[in-house]
Amino acid sequence: MKKEKSFEEKLNRLEEIVSSLESPSLNLDEAAKLFEEGSLLTQELSGKLKEIKFKVEELKNKAGTLVLEPFDEAKTDETK
Repeated sequence: MKKEKSFEEKLNRLEEIVSSLESPSLNLDEAAKLFEEGSLLTQELSGKLKEIKFKVEELKNKAGTLVLEPFDEAKTDETK
């Protein structure tokens, strides 16, 4: 049985795909295959992020004292 890849492994693969698609030497057939794989990975990663966001919100609600705040992508980009 094949082990499912972790979120990080899928994200790394997506980054590899993006890099490959930016290559001018990539032929059209290979680009189409990579685009399809990248689209599937994007859907999977997006779904996982939504699932985690829901879990975090539920945990905050259960704690009662925590306040739900909108996720600010700009703040995380600044820390990189």
